[in-house]
Amino acid sequence: MKIPALPFTVTDWSQVEPTEHPGETGVAHWRTLTIGDIRIRQVTYSPGYLADHWCDRGHILYVVAGELVTELQDGRRVTLTPGMSYQVSDRGDAAHRSATETGATLFIVD
Repeated sequence: MKIPALPFTVTDWSQVEPTEHPGETGVAHWRTLTIGDIRIRQVTYSPGYLADHWCDRGHILYVVAGELVTELQDGRRVTLTPGMSYQVSDRGDAAHRSATETGATLFIVD
């Protein structure tokens, strides 16, 4: 990842307008900041959320609150709680999707 030239920037995420993204069940709300090719997001999943697709994009994901279950297409499942993160490349060998029974808030850079 290469961060393009930009001045020192502070983001008040409460001032970034959320967009709604329905899952197979539940809904995700994204607050997104785009800098060049980098997308930075605060994502909140509702209780009962299940992604409606397998994602093969690389991410750095950090769990701020709640509990997140990440399922990999090969069948592996990982449960993340606040303070945990995962890092995955966009090479296509680790397609994954997110789910949560209780809801979760994430910080994601991709």
